[in-house]
Amino acid sequence: MSLSYEKSGVRYDELDAFKRACQKAARTTASALASHGYAEPATTRGESAYLIEAADHYLAHVEEGLGTKNLVADAVYAATGHCFYREIAIDTVATIVNDLITCGALPISVAMHAAVGDSGWFADSTRTMALVDGFADGCRSAGAVWGGGETPTLGGVVEPEAIVLAGSAIGKISPKSLRIVGDVRDGDAIIFFASSGVQTNGLSLCRRLAEQLTNGYQTPIGHGDPRSFGEALLAPSVIYVAFVRECQRIGLKLNYVAHVTGHGWRKLMRLEEPFVYEITAPRPAPALFQFMIESGPIERREAYATFNMGVGFAAYVSAASADQVLAVAKATGYDAWLAGHVRKDGTRKAVEVPSLGLTFDGSTLQVR
Repeated sequence: MSLSYEKSGVRYDELDAFKRACQKAARTTASALASHGYAEPATTRGESAYLIEAADHYLAHVEEGLGTKNLVADAVYAATGHCFYREIAIDTVATIVNDLITCGALPISVAMHAAVGDSGWFADSTRTMALVDGFADGCRSAGAVWGGGETPTLGGVVEPEAIVLAGSAIGKISPKSLRIVGDVRDGDAIIFFASSGVQTNGLSLCRRLAEQLTNGYQTPIGHGDPRSFGEALLAPSVIYVAFVRECQRIGLKLNYVAHVTGHGWRKLMRLEEPFVYEITAPRPAPALFQFMIESGPIERREAYATFNMGVGFAAYVSAASADQVLAVAKATGYDAWLAGHVRKDGTRKAVEVPSLGLTFDGSTLQVR
């Protein structure tokens, strides 16, 4: 029997319904901004970052969580003595700031939320200092200050051996013309940016897979990759801030960008306006994902609907500027390629990958 994200306990239909209910209720509070000299832009709800608008700038706010990736780090640490909490901390920063930049906001301050079931969690100095050093490294990579945080002890809510990692960030768009508003056009190019692996999405399914492997996280993934399953899962996420910052510095327009996390490649159609996103040049899935598809087994459609499959970020730009965008990506240290194009097809909304025989229509992504 094949594995799925739903079988691992994550049901997007229920999660997304709650998110939509939150958005509806949250809109009723927007009038509170006026007394502070701000207003809510009409199209900010449902995007990865929340914007508030002033006369000459925008502020952006994001709250994000790591998920369950730290449980993989705990299992590998216990089995091998190799601590991956520096990488886990970078992951936490990455998932926050990569959401923030989708609107064009550059991160100013990042805060950590580290909830434990027992304060004894912090007694392991190797693990604790790796977490501290990694969070600081992640903030430096994002060009942001580590502004503070919260460390609650929540016995009865969090398991005594566990930590729940999350955080928030604020950013700014100034001048306002730098906002990424989603003005995608028919014929726009889609640029893919390579991920480092699963990054922070789909770990519940990865953990379920590890439970059924004879050697668990110590299983070699093969396919030309010398790492174990656990090592490959724990590669730190890529932080994509430098690319957006450089595009802004040189005046290179990004019509839209997407942080490819939960919902896998369905996230490519997060923009509300209907388009078909045709991916004509997908790369072969990296070794980690090939291993999971075969070992789960996980059906290919389920894999692309859950994991980033080697793509952590996507930029939608005019076809005329695609070469320049790729040059900027390379200059700022990213592995990027021209993956496809945007097509207007009436009111149809979909992601299509013809070479893989995959189509995800708009009904499969209900985040608004």
